[in-house]
Amino acid sequence: MVVLGVDPGSLNTGYGVIRQDTGTFSVLVCGVIRLHSRQSHAERIGEIYRELAAVIDEYRPDRVVLETAFLSRNVQSALKLGQVRGAVIALAMNWNLGLREYAPREVKSAVTGRGAASKEQVAYMVTKMLSLAEPPKPFDVTDALAIAMCDLLRGDSRESFFSNERAGSGGNSWNQFIAASPHKVIR
Repeated sequence: MVVLGVDPGSLNTGYGVIRQDTGTFSVLVCGVIRLHSRQSHAERIGEIYRELAAVIDEYRPDRVVLETAFLSRNVQSALKLGQVRGAVIALAMNWNLGLREYAPREVKSAVTGRGAASKEQVAYMVTKMLSLAEPPKPFDVTDALAIAMCDLLRGDSRESFFSNERAGSGGNSWNQFIAASPHKVIR
């Protein structure tokens, strides 16, 4: 199974392609599409579409996954984000790919075991779960990888990586994060 996770944004759109083979995960590619604020919004959407189409063409994912839209007090920002999401959805449909969406809390819960985890905690767990040497930068990339991991971990079974029998028992536990990052924990 190959999944393309996308963290859409009107200036920075993160993406990550992860392959799952019998319980092991590997990152095929990840990155961020950085756009200039001087470009029109339509030009930015077009660039996001073209760059993600090139990723799809090269890595042939089985599906695309996104976070669900969130409520924003800034109507213009919400509209622009919705348009970017629409372009990603149209891209998936044009390539006849499956499409799934997950709430931000569900993504965080799937990869950290905690729905209110910080971006640093998500980045740490994504790095550990994917056996990366260091967390990809910026957070748009780790968020995209987390979205893809959420789908692969929950997928059809909707079962979390942090099921009762696995939580705290291995190298990807919440306790390991706390031990490695005591300065990030508020007590």
